[in-house]
Amino acid sequence: MPDIVVMFFLLGLIAGLVRSDLKVPKATYDTMSLLLMLTIGLKGGMALHGNISWELVPELLLVAALGGIVPLLLFPVLRKLVHLSLADSASIAAHYGSVSAGTFAVALAYVETNHLAVAPEVTLYLVLLELPAIVVGLLLYRRYQTDTAATSMGNLWHESFTNRGVILLLGGVIIGFMYGYQTGSEVTELFTGIFKAVLALFLLEMGLVAAATLQPIPFKHWRLLAFALLAPSVLALLGIAAGNVMGLDVGTTLILASLVASASYIAAPAAIKSSINDADIGLAMLASLGLTFPFNVIFGISFYHHIIEWVFV
Repeated sequence: MPDIVVMFFLLGLIAGLVRSDLKVPKATYDTMSLLLMLTIGLKGGMALHGNISWELVPELLLVAALGGIVPLLLFPVLRKLVHLSLADSASIAAHYGSVSAGTFAVALAYVETNHLAVAPEVTLYLVLLELPAIVVGLLLYRRYQTDTAATSMGNLWHESFTNRGVILLLGGVIIGFMYGYQTGSEVTELFTGIFKAVLALFLLEMGLVAAATLQPIPFKHWRLLAFALLAPSVLALLGIAAGNVMGLDVGTTLILASLVASASYIAAPAAIKSSINDADIGLAMLASLGLTFPFNVIFGISFYHHIIEWVFV
């Protein structure tokens, strides 16, 4: 059976598809996303406590490079094969180069349930993949645009680094790294203890939102729908190859592959919406949250695990 948190996503998806009046209040969703990102940061920071060294630098640089490479690879595919506009091609390339904190949380729960070892620096992957992808996506748009004023690089980096998710993740990492598992446990144990429960409720809301993006199914965008279902597995192979090159263990490679296979629906939409006025954020959400997120959560993560085990044998 799938991890129990996945069942909450399916519950929300089914409730949305049958047009139930089930709703998660916005304030509750905001609180859950805050707790989720802060807890992910804390868990990563505590794991790094006493385990960080300069030897991690090449690994982290390669992970950051992946964040820039993915939108560069996807942009021509979206432009030439999916037939999207310049703005939407750059937007969706940035969304898919960036990552999903929700997918990361589900992958983290999956490796814990399956007792797979995970390197302490995986939370840093989340931040390192997200920021370069957004910047590269916007630079691609700027490179080919002809009639829109360019956004300054200073504003671009400011928007990326001051995003709520990035602040919570980095802040959680720093706090967790400073105090470790023992010191401050009266606070950190509260966050880590409710992690799966918060994730379950968060996924319930994500199921409802995913159902909303698919009603009615926009068959006129069939190329984008096909892209959203095919891209995760292809991108996961890129993450698996990178993990193999870096000599990562199975659990860590699975986290990296799941992140590379995911698409942002929190940080990237906020950055793109304020920087590419012509981009249709609804299309990006349809692809990333309506199809790619459900695919990864329901099928993808366990599928990538099987591939990794086959590769690592």
